[in-house]
Amino acid sequence: MTAIFAFILNILPTTIIFILVLSVLVFAHEWGHFWTARKFGLKPKEFGFGFPPRAWGIYKDKEGKWKKVRGKTEINDASDTIYSINWIPLGGFVMLGEDDDPSGDPTHFNSKPIWNRTIIILAGVTMNLVLAAFLFAFGFMIGMPQATEGIDPYAKVSNRQIMVTDVLVDSVAGKSGFLPEDVILSIDGRTFGQISELQGYVNEKVNTELTYKVKRKSGEVELKAIPTILEETNAGGIGIGIVERGIVRYSIPVAIWKGVEYTGFLTKEICKAFYFLIKGLVMGDGLSEEISGPVGIATITGQAAQRGFAYLLQFTAILSINLAILNALPFPALDGGRVLFLLIEKIKGRPVRKELEAIIHNTGFALLMLLVVVVTVKDISRISYVFVDLWHSIFS
Repeated sequence: MTAIFAFILNILPTTIIFILVLSVLVFAHEWGHFWTARKFGLKPKEFGFGFPPRAWGIYKDKEGKWKKVRGKTEINDASDTIYSINWIPLGGFVMLGEDDDPSGDPTHFNSKPIWNRTIIILAGVTMNLVLAAFLFAFGFMIGMPQATEGIDPYAKVSNRQIMVTDVLVDSVAGKSGFLPEDVILSIDGRTFGQISELQGYVNEKVNTELTYKVKRKSGEVELKAIPTILEETNAGGIGIGIVERGIVRYSIPVAIWKGVEYTGFLTKEICKAFYFLIKGLVMGDGLSEEISGPVGIATITGQAAQRGFAYLLQFTAILSINLAILNALPFPALDGGRVLFLLIEKIKGRPVRKELEAIIHNTGFALLMLLVVVVTVKDISRISYVFVDLWHSIFS
């Protein structure tokens, strides 16, 4: 039992942080839908924090008085949106009534022009991008980890480090015990301020044993390695990729601009990644090993949180961009899929039958859930050692 409680205490902080991060992303997305809908004169049925069942809520009755509501109580006298707090703390939701008959109600979603509805649907995607830009801007104000090579002259850089990004298979470094994310503190007691200085020193010491002092999460360790002439670079090395990183800060005006700029850059790069992912699936290449589902993302969230607030902030912003791009895809059940049906309505001059659209969206949702299950199984297989260790600790 002690092992079980230890395991629960170990994963609880990660679980809570993951729920908080996910809640912020989903709530921002739904707030985008809600805020835009209100601007276009709609009266969404309900806007809730978390998912039902409802814990508590307020609404205006037909006489304009605020009333409280709890649980599953039916509300028949609401004249405006119900604002609720719900028991499942995973983001939020907004009920726009897309599937209902407008019955001539000018404040109903389906009574609005197609361009209004398109903007409302895409507002969630937009809000996730805005959130990412805000998080990056805030991160650059307080200091955020970033590669410093070619850094903007306006940047203030502290805590410079030379970090290992990857280790070549069957290389000297691999056999010597180097790992990705190792921070090289010194070689033979000598410290280096720039990558070029380190590479120059290693190149001069071909066939000579070097003592590397590296920093890891577990502490500092010493590793021995003998540089050789690498075929890839035709220079001395041990087979590692390295990058110079530091905590980068900007003044407030520059940080705001950098937040927007960095969001645009990452959006473009993540769009490319989604393109190659979808292309691979269409061509029958299967899912990349790098794809993560809820379990994998929760694990990465925990790792980012352990590194510090700035890393968690950065990861949350990247996750927000991913959520925006995923939702923009023209696939049933996603925001992009709903926009696709509006485009069909525009071309045909009349909407697709609600029954048919519902079937298509439900099928799309089922396929997405199947994909989540497949990716989750892959995630669990990658971290199965956690459950194996737990099993042995309980029953051995």
